[in-house]
Amino acid sequence: MNVKEAESRIKYLREQIVYNSKLYYESDAPKISDFEYDMMFRELGELEAQFPELDDPASPTKRVGGKALDKFEKFTHSVQMGSLTDVFSYEELEEFINKTDAILGGAEYSVEPKIDGLSVSLIYENGKFVRGATRGDGFIGEDVTENLRTIKTVPLELNEKLPYLCVRGEVYMPKAVFEQLNKIREDEGQPLFANPRNAAAGSLRQLDSKIAASRRLAIYVFNLQEGDIYSDGRHPTTHIETLERLAELGFTVLPETVKAKGYKAVAEHVRYLGDARPELSFDMDGAVIKVNSLEGRRTVGEGTSTPKWAVAYKYPPEEKKTKLLSIDIQVGRTGVLTPAANLEPVRLAGTTVSRATLHNINFISERDIRIGDTVVVRKAGEIIPEILESVKSERNGTETVFEMPKVCPSCGHPVVRDECGDGAAIRCVYAGCPAQNARGIVHFASKGAMNIDGLGPQVVELLLSNNKIKEIADLYELKIEDIENLDRMGRKSAENLVNAIENSKSRGLEKLLFALGVRQVGEVAAEAIARKMRTIEACMDATVDDFITVEDIGEITATALVEFFAEESSRELIARLKSLGLKTDATAEEREETLAGLTFVLTGTLPTMTRDEASALIKQAGGKVSGSVSKKTSYVVAGEEAGSKLTKANELGVTVLDEDGLMKLLGK
Repeated sequence: MNVKEAESRIKYLREQIVYNSKLYYESDAPKISDFEYDMMFRELGELEAQFPELDDPASPTKRVGGKALDKFEKFTHSVQMGSLTDVFSYEELEEFINKTDAILGGAEYSVEPKIDGLSVSLIYENGKFVRGATRGDGFIGEDVTENLRTIKTVPLELNEKLPYLCVRGEVYMPKAVFEQLNKIREDEGQPLFANPRNAAAGSLRQLDSKIAASRRLAIYVFNLQEGDIYSDGRHPTTHIETLERLAELGFTVLPETVKAKGYKAVAEHVRYLGDARPELSFDMDGAVIKVNSLEGRRTVGEGTSTPKWAVAYKYPPEEKKTKLLSIDIQVGRTGVLTPAANLEPVRLAGTTVSRATLHNINFISERDIRIGDTVVVRKAGEIIPEILESVKSERNGTETVFEMPKVCPSCGHPVVRDECGDGAAIRCVYAGCPAQNARGIVHFASKGAMNIDGLGPQVVELLLSNNKIKEIADLYELKIEDIENLDRMGRKSAENLVNAIENSKSRGLEKLLFALGVRQVGEVAAEAIARKMRTIEACMDATVDDFITVEDIGEITATALVEFFAEESSRELIARLKSLGLKTDATAEEREETLAGLTFVLTGTLPTMTRDEASALIKQAGGKVSGSVSKKTSYVVAGEEAGSKLTKANELGVTVLDEDGLMKLLGK
């Protein structure tokens, strides 16, 4: 195939993929099979690789993600991305409407859902998407262009080649995608996302755009920031007209948006949106009410930090009553018995809730929660079900007080009260407990530990129930023929799993310490211990005093480590893992403690890392991280939306760094 033939074929494939993507993702009416779509997509990718001179940033292949970035670049918004004044009652909403009506002599308003996501700007030149950035502090955000390209509802090319356009939208994770993602993370033993908003924000800020692409984010555009939306010199006169025109250009604009006049009509649609929340495909935490006329907005004017012509009505969390039918006990990987409530199913925040956590026996006793009670249930962060209280006025005398079992429901051995912490934990201490064993293997294989891809709870249970493994070390003796004939497996799955297990041997002491599941030892502590001790033998021989010399390792954690390594079963497991080829030395090089003697306080959201990750870097370099600012603080590292800690740092004259400043201090 020559260049001219390739150009023609590439053009055809791009058009077909874009057309069929819209049918699938926007109209829910696909005309071709997934296989046909995948084959077109693969052919396009192969042709673009063969003819790089025909590359186009608007190609649909850009949506799968490209090269991982080292960090996000800062981006200065040409038009400020401001926020809105919140109102929390219909009285406050009525006051806003009456005040605005008085200025304008009556006004028309747009009423639209307030998507609970992450605000971004999208920039187009000559009809093509060229750049996108997060809101940041409203003035400076992060350039997340490559991640935004992966979102299928971000048009890479508009229906008209307008010279310049900047729009604002809300990136969100659909509820269905969020639930699927959390199910996968649960199966893999990873921490669950608290809500779709956090999941969307974390996904959009991934340095690897392939990860962002896998999260299936979406966007609704809700504002024109800058530029002309008509090519003939016309200008829109209302906000609704602007949205309609943006839809014509190819943007997916806010649904459920209406025009309304007067408080009564506005409040009616706000209530409608509130009632419709459970059925919508996206999370929303409020309704936005704006003056529709663009000239009217100029008349009403702007406040010091928010416009006077708009407010956001915030809905209270939804709470409902239901019956507590029974309480089950779950046994965790460390032997802790956790009570879980079985509820009479109730529809709450868009999903049917029939289970809720009860934390521990202290939680149940302090709230006097009894089996048979009517209880008030709420979704924390609109996602995680929790019991707020029992309704004691509705008791009829048949309710029963719950007591924790005296023996483990998994193995039947006696349980003990853990005296560490608040003493609320009831624990099974039998080393051979099946429930602990299964969860321990899942934890060992999880992403933060040995990262054995494909070894989630279901596969672990499959291997255990078929007597293919009995403990962690057995994983490293598995062969393809042991796995391929098991239910839901097969030759390819077996090969992939055996390869993943083999690859995990090189993770090193940092990951192994966390994977072994020592109580009180998380990922950060495991890395700090590995960096200090360097070998598993040094850990096994260390005393409580030795472990306490590691940054942020206290007496409780040090004691747990010594007790773990003193167990004969632990030593036998470690010896066997070594004999099977696992690397048990630290992989990270010893670093000079360049920040020794310095104390840091972290505040706000950093551009490319979490505060935990920044804390780990500081500690690895010998620095100390504190939770409060004082005269003894050496540096405050401040990100977006830094709060009172930044204010206090300025008052005390403490040096303030951004993330770049911290990295320079670390020599990176």
